[in-house]
Amino acid sequence: MSIESNLERLSNVSGVTGREGEVRDLLAKLITPYVDEASEDKLGNLIAIKKGKKSKPKIMFAAHMDEVGLMVKTISKEGFLQFAKMGGIDDRILLAQKVVVHTSIGDLVGIIGSKPPHIQKKEERNKVVTYDNMFIDIGAENLKVAKKMGVKIGDPISFSVKYEKIGKEIVTGKAFDDRVGCVIMIEVLKKLKSTDCNIFAVGTVQEEVGLRGATTAAFGVDPDFGIALDVTVAGDVPGVKDFDSSIKMGKGPALTVTDAGFISHPKVLSLLIDAANKNKLPYQLETGLPGTTDAARISLARQGVPSGTISIPTRYIHSPVGMLNVTDVENSVKLVIATIDEIQEKF
Repeated sequence: MSIESNLERLSNVSGVTGREGEVRDLLAKLITPYVDEASEDKLGNLIAIKKGKKSKPKIMFAAHMDEVGLMVKTISKEGFLQFAKMGGIDDRILLAQKVVVHTSIGDLVGIIGSKPPHIQKKEERNKVVTYDNMFIDIGAENLKVAKKMGVKIGDPISFSVKYEKIGKEIVTGKAFDDRVGCVIMIEVLKKLKSTDCNIFAVGTVQEEVGLRGATTAAFGVDPDFGIALDVTVAGDVPGVKDFDSSIKMGKGPALTVTDAGFISHPKVLSLLIDAANKNKLPYQLETGLPGTTDAARISLARQGVPSGTISIPTRYIHSPVGMLNVTDVENSVKLVIATIDEIQEKF
């Protein structure tokens, strides 16, 4: 299947952080034809292995399977759901969103609501409505009906958004953070016919709430090199200065120099840049973002792992819908393969 087909399929399934099962099952199905073995570890990470001709080096690629979302916190006597946020979500983008409540007996459609602005006082209208003053309306008349519909505290809630192509190379969809990283791993392994290195492609869990899956997976894999495949903020929209983000869609993958939780190992950063330059691949350098990636935890595993990050410039991350340029994904695949070649040549 093509990059776009895999991105569409992975984007459309639900995997709110801590509840990644549906994504893991699909990723395993898509990646298994191109690896020697694939298994689920104790925490829920998917670890796929393509064996090399030599025992060393071991390269770990990580892309997180989870997405930001919500979780049922309380059910009112009137049948409305209040929720907790799973991952970093701006309250301002929540109102009037269509969501899906994933219950044990099936999915329910809901709408996020609040006190209508028409009857708010002036001082209320001038304030951002916080998530704890919102509710999800599933059309239940009362608590008894809501429970009969299958809702219970702890049910995950995802945004109801479907993948779409809106331009020649531009696509939109849910959970590009980080299903696009999963797609890159699949495509790399498909194109990589043989390798001297041992390649570990890991779909991690619970990245959005503290890089938890990468922490345990890296300990188990014990790699010689680690590379996180993720997304980054595309700053090419009105109101964003280059100082805040100089990364642009369509200009190639972004290579992290530093972020809030990680400093790229100079050896790995040099490998990435050399691979890009030798193969005339576009890339952008990025530093100073307040977030971080799975590389932050991989780099600290055991005695330390030289690590780096390749990110896809993506607009509107941590919102119900993201936007990216497929050309950046294609160039990231080429860069990963070129980097594997660099490692094989030098190590």
